[in-house]
This record gives sequence, structure tokens and C-alpha cells, in this order.
Amino acid sequence: MADIKSILSQMTLEEKASMCSGFDFWRLKSVPRLGVPQIMVSDGPHGLRKQDDQADHLGVNDSIKAVCFPAASATAASFDRDLLYKLGAAIGEECQAENVAVVLGPAINIKRSPLCGRNFEYFSEDPYLAGELGAEQVKGTQSKGIGTSVKHFATNNQENHRLSASSEVDCRTLREIYLPAFEKIVKDANPWTVMCSYNKVNGVYASENKELLTDILRSEWGFQGFVVSNWGAVNERVEALKAGLDLEMPYTSSDDLIVDAVKSGDLSEETLDQAVARILDIIFRREAEKELNATYDKEAHHKLAGEIEGECAVLLKNENVLPLSKESKIVFVGEFAKNPRFQGGGSSHINAFKTESALDALAARGIKVEYCQGFSAIADEVDPALEEEALAAVKDADAVVIFAGLPDSFESEGYDRKHLRLPECQNRLIQKLSQANPNAVIVLHNGSPIEMPWVDSVPAILEMYLGGQAVGSAAIDLLFGQKNPSGKLPETFPVKLSDTPSHLFFPGDGKTAFYGEGIFVGYRYYEKKEMPVLFPFGHGLSYSEFEYSSLSLSKGEISSDESVVASIEIKNIGKVSGKEVVQLYVSDKTGKTGSALRPLKELKGFSKLALDPGETKTATFQLDKRSFAFSDGKGGWRTPSGQYEILVGSSSRDIRASATLNLTEAKLPKFIVTPNTLVEELLAHPILKAEVEKLMFSQQKSVETDAASEAISAEMQLAMMMEAPIRSIAMFGDFTRAQLAGLIEHLNGLLEDKQ
Repeated sequence: MADIKSILSQMTLEEKASMCSGFDFWRLKSVPRLGVPQIMVSDGPHGLRKQDDQADHLGVNDSIKAVCFPAASATAASFDRDLLYKLGAAIGEECQAENVAVVLGPAINIKRSPLCGRNFEYFSEDPYLAGELGAEQVKGTQSKGIGTSVKHFATNNQENHRLSASSEVDCRTLREIYLPAFEKIVKDANPWTVMCSYNKVNGVYASENKELLTDILRSEWGFQGFVVSNWGAVNERVEALKAGLDLEMPYTSSDDLIVDAVKSGDLSEETLDQAVARILDIIFRREAEKELNATYDKEAHHKLAGEIEGECAVLLKNENVLPLSKESKIVFVGEFAKNPRFQGGGSSHINAFKTESALDALAARGIKVEYCQGFSAIADEVDPALEEEALAAVKDADAVVIFAGLPDSFESEGYDRKHLRLPECQNRLIQKLSQANPNAVIVLHNGSPIEMPWVDSVPAILEMYLGGQAVGSAAIDLLFGQKNPSGKLPETFPVKLSDTPSHLFFPGDGKTAFYGEGIFVGYRYYEKKEMPVLFPFGHGLSYSEFEYSSLSLSKGEISSDESVVASIEIKNIGKVSGKEVVQLYVSDKTGKTGSALRPLKELKGFSKLALDPGETKTATFQLDKRSFAFSDGKGGWRTPSGQYEILVGSSSRDIRASATLNLTEAKLPKFIVTPNTLVEELLAHPILKAEVEKLMFSQQKSVETDAASEAISAEMQLAMMMEAPIRSIAMFGDFTRAQLAGLIEHLNGLLEDKQ
């Protein structure tokens, strides 16, 4: 490994400044006289989009032929850590063969609204799921000596005005929803780089946000790599460097600004040296792990892409129609059967070396079906001739499979969706065909949720998401039972757009995006509201059935600095082999005085088990402090003493077993009693509870006596007392101001002894 300190000491100020911006669109600068080589970065995150000439950032110009794997919207549905590691490793192999040092991905921003145009690149509405899967993809890629750039840090949850709008989000929401996936990946997977987002965060550009880039990312989480800007995200170069933004991409003319700032004393050379050292460390790490004459097998990776997608597809509905029989008379309808939409638009758009449609896969397997186009996948226009052809074909068929989805123009990087509907020509055709044939199966190609006005009219729905270049092969295996569906939804499908948590706030006024829903994103909101949904988070059916039994905890009582293991037995009681995603949720039952306003339940564990008919396996989950904690809004975490319910099930709304855990908060937060402290706060405090109960008991007799002679119930008086500040306690007894001051002093004395 190169002696970075020695190299840095020999660099001129101008050479140091030059290292902090790109050489061109994709390459970093080199310093030949000091042996610093040039490295290349390239777009991901679900394949390699390497460009040489006529480079651009939005996928307008061609890139090299590569393999397009399923997008994150699909791979998240696998709930399979091992699968994401394999995906990451395959991308790493391709980067080695193409001499790419760092792949820009994965993208782990939270799906705040289903309207976000880039949601197909993101994993989930849930930070735990996004962090677990993102960490495995990073580990897989970096196991091949290739760096990753985890993006977009942070709160890039819409495309509307993404270059300028400010995400206005409170600290608790930031810590509980929008940062944990990044934290998990930084701490567990050690990514080589992190990419900052375009937007402002609470009024400060992410590229200049010291709290994010230095205080949290480096000082708190221990990140060691370099921070790179999203392409064109830097506002003020020197201020960004001070905040912790090391590398600006692509090439700009900002080097002189850095040189001038150092010479004027506005920027310390030590800060510049830190940034350059981080960049050099990654450059030489790449050189040390570079494989000469590396190659990869495109066909093998194409096959892997199909295998991955087979684990990701979600069977949303099935009323005894699937799997199909090869001997049946079946009609395929829809242009996506012939030309599937398997990826989204923008910087992640892969120049796939081949595409395998459902019709291609049928031909390869010798299965014959009739095909009708039905609609155009480009324009939302009804073609009466295509409709009539399809209607005539399906009337005497045993089943009709309709390949529907969103066209490229409906969702892409650069703009957000305006609604959740399919093109009207597709909705109309689905309604007509389902009336003409009761055995209608819908196969969906979309990057995010859609409304389904026909959901009650069709017996089966298979969600493929954007499944990569081998999506057709995976679809046929699933439809005809060669593969058992095992995907689960990584996001909630709402009934309609106005039901969504951020509906009143998304996307904002162009200047600010107010995160008014707070922590209640996705299923956290729908469950708290007891709101009907189309399909819940974690939902997904199988051709088999699974029985849950014998949930147990390794301990019934723990301190918050201890961990506990939950175990449950899962048995395949069906007739075919299959995989079940077992999900564990935690519910805070400590009560409103012991905790903050919290979701009804939160995902804190998942395990995907492969089971043959009659086979039983045990799913185990280790839960630590963070499994029970909520943010205190100051960078710390609270785990209030009391009961927590451990819920295990097949989806967020299909809980099969539960157990209760008693937890004691190991380190209580600093608490000071004042005249405005509420009585209920005192009763919730484990140190003060007994003392205050004595007082409450002595006052209760007075309350009952007063209530007997007045038209005020004892219950009403007690309720008022509980919610009142203790300065109001004189209303309920014979306390003088001096006695109240003495009580406060006494209670604080108890706290001093034990805090």
C-alpha cells in the first residue's frame, strides 16, 4: 500500500486542490509524477452503466453492454440478505472486468411517497429492511475489490425540485426513518464512499451540511471513506469542503477557489489535506485490489438475474388459478409480454446485452400460448382493433394472462409521478378481459405501487416490479409452477393516492418539502390510522402454506443494555416446496407517559426459510437496544421501562404469534422536577413513582370527599390531577407555595442520589 502521508507531503497546493474534483465526467484526477493513478467510477446500482465517450448522467447516451439485474424495488421484495450479497458480488465482478473502481450505489432512500419518480431505485418504506439489504449488497460488491457509493445522503425522497428544495424534517424523524439505513451500512459494511444528495436538509445544502457529513457520518458513525457529491450537487465548493464534502463530481473549475481559500486563510490546509488523504486512500485501495485481465460470463450473469428475480416477485392474489397448466389453452395479452419493461429511466439505465421476454421464455420451454398485443405500451390510447382481437381470443380460453404495467414515461429519475394509475387503456382492457374470462391473471411490470380499480374482478395478481433483463424467464417459471413465489412487499400498496401519509405535504411548494407526517411513513401510518390498504407491507402469497408455532424468548426480562433472542418454529404444511419470509415486529406497550408517540409496530427482524413439504425449521432473531428504542430528538436513544410485545407473522397485518418482554431502561435520561412537571410524568419515573403515589393516596381521600359534595366525579378530579403540572397540586389539597417548593426540592434530591 502506498505511503499516503509521504505522497501528500510532496504535493503542491494546486495538486491537492485538483484531487478534490473530477478529471472528466467519470474519472478522478491522477498525479503521474507521484505515482497516483487515475480511477474511474460508474453508475449502478443494479448493473453497470459504464460510459466512455459522450458521457452524461441521465442515461441519454449509450453505455457499454452489460447485465441489467432487477432494480431495488424488486430485490427488496426478496427479503433475502444472501441474495443481495450475490447481486453485489456479480456487479463487482463486472466492474473488475471493465476497470471500474467504484460503482455508484446502492440507493437506499426511504420511499416516503409512492409518487417519487425514482422509487424503483430505492428499497423500501422501512429503514430496517433498507439497511439490512443495502449492507449486504455493499459487502458483496466490495468483496470483489470494488468500492460502493451509498446514496443519496440524505432525505432525497422526491425528484420535484431536487436540486434546490429543502427537506424540512425534525430530528426525531430524521434519526428514526431517514438515517438508520445509512447508519447500518456505514457501521456494518464500511462502504468506500458515500454520495451526498442534491437537496437542502433543513435549509442547508447536503453538500454543505456539516452536521450530516462530519458530525453524524464521521464523528458519530465512524465513516472512513470519502464523501462525493451527486453530479452537480455542490453549491459553494469551499464551504462544502469545510463541511466534509471531499470530492466534487464531475469536473468543474472549482480548483482555483480551493487554492485561493487556503492562501487567504479562509480554508485551513489541514482540512484540505484530510480530504485529499481520504481520496488517495480509496485510489490506492483500488489499485491494491485490481485484477489484471479480469473477465466475467455474461450468460451466467443473465441466468443469475433471472434467478434473483424469481426470488423477488410477489404473488399478491391467487384464488385457485395459479400455477397454470402447460396443457391448458392460455392466451397472453399485453405488449409487455413481448417487450417487458424491466428497468427505469435515468442514471441507472443499463444497456442490457440481451432481454428475455415472457414469449421468449415460453418458446425456450416449448410451451405454446396464443398472444395478442391488446394495447400499446407507449401511448395511453385505446386501440379498438387490438381490444377486439384480445376479447375474441380469451372467450374460450382456460385462462388469460394480462401483462400490464407503467410505461417509461410514467416513472423516471428527474420527475415525480402525478398519480398512481395505470394507463387508462390498460385499466379498460383488464376490466373487459376479466369480464370475458373469469380466470384472468395480471402480471405487473412497475417500479412502485399502483391503484387497482379491477382488483376484485381478477382472481390472481403477480407483481414482478422492474425485474431486470431476464424477467420473462422468471415470470414463466412462476406462472407455471416451476418456481414457488416467495417475495413480500417492501412497501404498502394504498387503496388510493389520498390515503398516503404524505399526501397533504408531497412534494411541497418547490422551495421546501415539509415532512409533516413525521415518523408515520408507510405501514407505520396505515396501522396507526387503522386504515384499509390494497396490500399491506410484508404481504406475499405462496403456492404452499406455512404454520407458525412455539414462539419463545431467551429471557422474559432484560435491561436495555442486554439483548434477547426470539425463536419460532415454521412448518411447511403444503404440498410443494417453498420459502417463507418470517417477519418480527416490536410494539411498545409502555404507555404514553413512559414513551413517545410511537407506531403500533415496527419491523425489527426477518428471516427467509426454505422448506420442503412437512419440514420444520426455526427462525431466530436477536434483538438489542435499538430494536426497542426511539430517538430522543438530540442524537440519543430512549428505551422506556415497561412491556414490549414481540409480534411474529407473515406480513404487518398477518401476525401469527406474540410474546411479552419486560424491559428496564438501563440508563435513565437526566430528569429535573420543576413546577411545570406533570403529575403523570412523575408517576412514570421509576425513581419517583413510589414517593408520588404516597402523595396521590393522601390526596385521593380529599378528592373523594370534595366530589361527594359537588357535581364533580372523583374520576374527573383524578384525571385532571394526572394531567396537571404539580404547581396546580394546591388545587387538590392544602399545599402552600412553600410546601410545593419543598416537595420539588425533595424529589430532585431523590434524583440526585440515583441519577
